[in-house]
Amino acid sequence: MWKRDDGVRPPAPPAQPGPTPAPATEAASRPQPFAERPQVNIGKSVIIKGELSGSEDLTIEGQVEGKIELRQNVLTIGPNAKIKAQIVAKSVVVQGEVSGNVAASEKVDIRDSGSVDGDISSPKVAIAEGAHFRGSIDMQRQGAAAVTGAKAPGEVPKTETRPAAPLVPPAPGGAPKA
Repeated sequence: MWKRDDGVRPPAPPAQPGPTPAPATEAASRPQPFAERPQVNIGKSVIIKGELSGSEDLTIEGQVEGKIELRQNVLTIGPNAKIKAQIVAKSVVVQGEVSGNVAASEKVDIRDSGSVDGDISSPKVAIAEGAHFRGSIDMQRQGAAAVTGAKAPGEVPKTETRPAAPLVPPAPGGAPKA
């Protein structure tokens, strides 16, 4: 006859259906995987004249005339934006129109619908096919300006000396005649 083995038992059903919630203190102490950075939007109907600065990422859809300074943050120029300003930011994404110089400590990205009339200074520059750009680009590496003293191209620093060209005496009897 058949005898059931007491050593083999079917698995016991779970005591509670679903996952067990973590204590509130443990959940609060865990870092969030996708913590959002604060971001501000300036709408299409907004017109700003003057200086604009802040410590949050900024998206501009309206018009700004003057100066924009977000040294530690990302500036996005939306597709409807018209900017006439000097821009200083960590990273700049251009989808609209910018007239003025752009300086970024990380990257300037001009998308296919973007337009920049002005000089760009950034270690990384991306210009999409179809984008408009008129100006010059300076792609010095990060920190290079601080190390070298930010000299202009071709300028010789005051501490640097150049050796004089050796004087070569003329050949005896003057130059040969052809």
